[in-house]
Amino acid sequence: MAGSILLAGCSSMGWGAGHPAAPANAALDDYSYIVGAGDTLSIQVWRNPELSMTVPVRPDGKIAAPLVDEMVVQGKTSVQVAREVEKALGKYVRDPVVTVIVTGFVGPYSEQIRVVGEAAKPQFLPYKQKMTVLDVMIAVGGLTDFAAGNSATILRTAEGNKQYSVRLKDLIKRGDVSANVEMRPGDILIIPQSLF
Repeated sequence: MAGSILLAGCSSMGWGAGHPAAPANAALDDYSYIVGAGDTLSIQVWRNPELSMTVPVRPDGKIAAPLVDEMVVQGKTSVQVAREVEKALGKYVRDPVVTVIVTGFVGPYSEQIRVVGEAAKPQFLPYKQKMTVLDVMIAVGGLTDFAAGNSATILRTAEGNKQYSVRLKDLIKRGDVSANVEMRPGDILIIPQSLF
């Protein structure tokens, strides 16, 4: 019995100790997807199918298309990109009407969710509105056998690198949905290794 009390005390102390619990609802209701390097854009020009195409956003954040040379699109919404393409095409086409649809999502680095430490597959994920920590854990394949899941923290870059504790072990192993919290763009989920 004394051993189980000692283990319970050790498991409650750790990386996440001393940090406030992550707020359950952190989503942004007015969130708009921001285009980033690696995204794929479908550019549709009404009544000009020869100018419509699908283009990748290069690592430098730019696209190139017929009659549109070296346009920076990273950091903008699809509507902003459409208006800029219309402006560029306006030199050659009368009153162009452009629609831009993001068909392949990566997003800018500043908005990606990063998962480091004792996840089965640590990686970065594109942020999606209403994304929760459970969605993130499913995407990374859960915890390793050595993870201290209840000592995990979220580093919230949008709030000046404020840290919040999260209970991943309770969420994943015990099904405690009260431990499921929403993520924000740019969050870093840190999963430390267990001492035992």
